Amino acid sequence: MPAHFMPEHRALLRELARDELRQARPLLDEYEIQEFENRVCYAMEYTYPVKITKWEDGFTYEEKGHVHFLDPIRKEIRMVGEDGSVISIKFKDIVGVKVKE
Repeated sequence: MPAHFMPEHRALLRELARDELRQARPLLDEYEIQEFENRVCYAMEYTYPVKITKWEDGFTYEEKGHVHFLDPIRKEIRMVGEDGSVISIKFKDIVGVKVKE
């Protein structure tokens, strides 16, 4: 009978290992936030590609593409990814912005 518990046990061990790799959300000051906003607006105005680093659930992810729209009501950036996909990123999740000129 113990064999029935093995898949759940393995899943639990994987989740515990993943939890050990989680990082706290980086703390950003007002200057950094303003600088990110400036870079996003600059990239959108001149249609430069941008790389946005977002924090989600203890991990950081990079999204690359072109900024298409800033939604102040939903507080998010809408991008067109390098593969043509539509990407939405919440302002509060952004921890880094790099413009590729």
